[in-house]
Amino acid sequence: MTAAAGTSTDPRTRDDGLGWVTRAVFGDERVALTVGGAPPAGHRPVGRYAVVPSVRRARFLLPLGAPRATTASLLAYNALRPPRVRAVRAALGGLSRLRATARAFPVLTVSVPSDGDPVELLLTERLAAALGDGPLHAACGVRPPDPNHKPTLQLFTADGRPRGYAKIGWNDATRALVAAEAAALRDLDGLADVPEHPATPRLLARVDRAGQVVAVVEPLPPRVRGMPVTAPPRPATLLAVARRGRPAAPSRPLAGSPFLARLADEAARASATADGRRAGAAVDALVRRHGDTTVEFGQWHGDWVPWNLGRHAGRLVAWDWEHSGPDVPLGFDLAHDSFQRAVVLRGEPAAAGARAVDAQLDRYGAALGLGPAQRRAVADAYLLEMWLRTWRLAAAGAGWNAALHPALLDVIDKRHMA
Repeated sequence: MTAAAGTSTDPRTRDDGLGWVTRAVFGDERVALTVGGAPPAGHRPVGRYAVVPSVRRARFLLPLGAPRATTASLLAYNALRPPRVRAVRAALGGLSRLRATARAFPVLTVSVPSDGDPVELLLTERLAAALGDGPLHAACGVRPPDPNHKPTLQLFTADGRPRGYAKIGWNDATRALVAAEAAALRDLDGLADVPEHPATPRLLARVDRAGQVVAVVEPLPPRVRGMPVTAPPRPATLLAVARRGRPAAPSRPLAGSPFLARLADEAARASATADGRRAGAAVDALVRRHGDTTVEFGQWHGDWVPWNLGRHAGRLVAWDWEHSGPDVPLGFDLAHDSFQRAVVLRGEPAAAGARAVDAQLDRYGAALGLGPAQRRAVADAYLLEMWLRTWRLAAAGAGWNAALHPALLDVIDKRHMA
């Protein structure tokens, strides 16, 4: 940071969530950030944010200067949030309506050199230009630093209209995920009329800037409602996601498929470590056990879980497509749904997650055209896919998922010995 931007009140010098987020959103060293003080000499203020509830315990950065945008940033999509979070946001929204937010919380002032171009220096201004809009106001959640997390911005017009939702990829792992989601949303555009396919927010812009990849996605419908975590899977929807309006693809053996070639390639790239060599052995075991099993290959959402799904106007809505991809065995989204419910929602170990995969494929697999041999092949292939995803993220700087590594490799080894 420059001397001007690196004063003691500059939150970018902090090592907590507020520091991490402000470094991502206001990364240009020519931009000055001050909390509770005036901009440095030679700078002009271009934005103000309430730091809620305090600098030490920051959870939100709320835009000031446009009260309707401030209020909207607190109340938009509250139906998707847990009840306690809804209550807190509703209370803060009341403060905003009374225009008391700036008096209740510390104020972060953003300023740029007097001769500086905000579009060049500020991410929010760059995004507004990419969208072809006038000024936009950005709200940002603050959470602890995590190499797998992506800072996000909710973008609003001055009158409180949601304009977009921006994800910031800032390291190798998150840049790859944001770029993948942008590509997936481009491919999904135009599938609105495919029967049973979920509605999907459109990609509004992709911006590559200063080592970041930023995807701006259109807002979800205002009246979207979350899916209950107990909602059963929808096989017809999963078929529509896999086939994208096309007829069923001919089944073909797992051995020799592009999918298996990708797994083998990734395991080979991981082979510098003992765990990577175990993954390579698991690929070989998968071929021995299931290489002759024929399955249908298609697309998958990649993170099909209740918290990435909603309902609007009688139709399912799906978001967070950053793990989407082609040429995977039909049934992967069904497997992922059960695995994540077990491991994430119920806090169960990887072994219980694997048993949940088997149970869900046995219960719903026939609706996807999966016989017993295919269900076992899909389950084993999915679990190996999940460990390799864990490895990809770790190798890109996101760190290991302690719930899956090394436990999931142990589960895979035991399944292949059974």
